[in-house]
Amino acid sequence: MSLTPNYYKDRVSLNVLANSVENARDCYSAAEGHVVLGVLSKNYDSDATAIEDMKKYQAATNNALSVGLGAGDPNQSQMVSRISGKLQPQHVNQVFTGIGASRALLGQNDTIINGLVSPCGKVGYVNIATGPLSSQSPEAIVPIETAIALLKDMGGSSVKYFPMKGLAHKEEYEAVAKACAEHDFYLEPTGGIDLENFQEIVKIALDAGVKKVIPHVYSSIIDAETGDTRPEDVKTLFNKVKELL
Repeated sequence: MSLTPNYYKDRVSLNVLANSVENARDCYSAAEGHVVLGVLSKNYDSDATAIEDMKKYQAATNNALSVGLGAGDPNQSQMVSRISGKLQPQHVNQVFTGIGASRALLGQNDTIINGLVSPCGKVGYVNIATGPLSSQSPEAIVPIETAIALLKDMGGSSVKYFPMKGLAHKEEYEAVAKACAEHDFYLEPTGGIDLENFQEIVKIALDAGVKKVIPHVYSSIIDAETGDTRPEDVKTLFNKVKELL
C-alpha cells in the first residue's frame, strides 16, 4: 500500500471526512482515488479500537486514510501520533507541536504530516500556538517563512491553514500560499470551504505555484441526517479540480 496520497496530475488531493467504511469507499470512488479520507481519533475511546477500525478504512481505500484530530483538538495530538505510528497511513493531521512525535513514530518520510497554524489578522504572519498547552496561552505570531522552517525542522510536510472561514482571510491566505511555493512546502487550506468557494481557494494556491495542495472540505458536504459525506459533492469537487488543472 502506498504511503503517499494519490494527487490528481501530481498537484491536488481532496481531503473529506468518512462516516463509515462504505462512505469512505463511495467518496474514494467519486474522486477516482484522488482523495484522503478523514477518520477522527476523537471518536474512539482507546488506541486499540481506533487502530482496529481504521485498518478497515485502509483496506477499503488503498490506504487513503487521513488520521484526524477532531475539529483540530490539540488534546488529541498524542493519540494521533501513537495510532499513526502503528497504522502507517497516507496522511496525518497534527497541531504545530505534535509533528516531531508523529514523524518519529512513523519512522519514515513518505506519509504526509500537516502542521496546524492559524490566521492572526496580519498578512505574512501566522499563529503557531496550536498545541495542547500553547493554544491556551497568548498567541505566538511568527512570519510564515519562519513557521514553514520550523515545520520542516520537525519533519512536517505541509501547512494546515485553519480556521480559514472560507475567504475571510483571503490576503493572509495568499501570503501563505506564496511562501509555501517559495519554500517548496505543501499547503492544506481548511475551514469553511464549500462548493461555492472551493475553486477560488484551490486556484489561489495553484496560481501561487504550490507544488501539492490538499484542500479539506468537511461540514459543507456532509448530509445532516445521515452524517455521511455526499459522494456526489465529492464528484463535483473533483470535477472542479479537473477544470483547474
